[in-house]
Amino acid sequence: MSVSHSEIDVFLCEDVEPYLAELASLRIEVFREWPYLYEGDLAYEEDYLRTYANSPDSVVVLARHGGRIVGAATALPLRAEGESMMSAFAARGCDPEGVFYFGESVLRRPWRGQGIGRRFMEERLAASRRRGAALSAFCAVRRDADDPRRPQGFRPLDGFWRSCGFRPVPGLTTVFSWREIGEEAESAKTMDFWIREMED
Repeated sequence: MSVSHSEIDVFLCEDVEPYLAELASLRIEVFREWPYLYEGDLAYEEDYLRTYANSPDSVVVLARHGGRIVGAATALPLRAEGESMMSAFAARGCDPEGVFYFGESVLRRPWRGQGIGRRFMEERLAASRRRGAALSAFCAVRRDADDPRRPQGFRPLDGFWRSCGFRPVPGLTTVFSWREIGEEAESAKTMDFWIREMED
């Protein structure tokens, strides 16, 4: 099964509203996998995604097959993510106003390994350039290498991210909280930032 590049469409924020419920379900499905193990909630997800609908500079990239959304990637100015995210960069002497933040990149299993993730990255980098950002950035959950829940054969995306020009920044972190599978309540998780300078 494959999805041709012609079926990947870019929707700006004013076009996202009709897809919020479908995107919320997609996020819950994909983030339930390792390394996030997210026990999702549809109402919360739709409320979170409305940030992209309400931000005039956001971008949402959708992969569709037969009219069904099978993948999505998001980005928006870091300031739209709130003070805690901005303060992490400000504390390192980086102007948070110049950061374009990449949110999720989620894709259902049958469509992985076909170049769609790279297309998602390219579309968001192009949006970052159009908006004159100095940096593009995203964050990823930190997990112990010997965590017993880690699936055998799991391949982290570090190599892919590096091939797209991103690098991790030691000490540049934030904290997100969510309920993992098997947890009774939310717990805090350290998120490590990766950045790419946007001179090119």
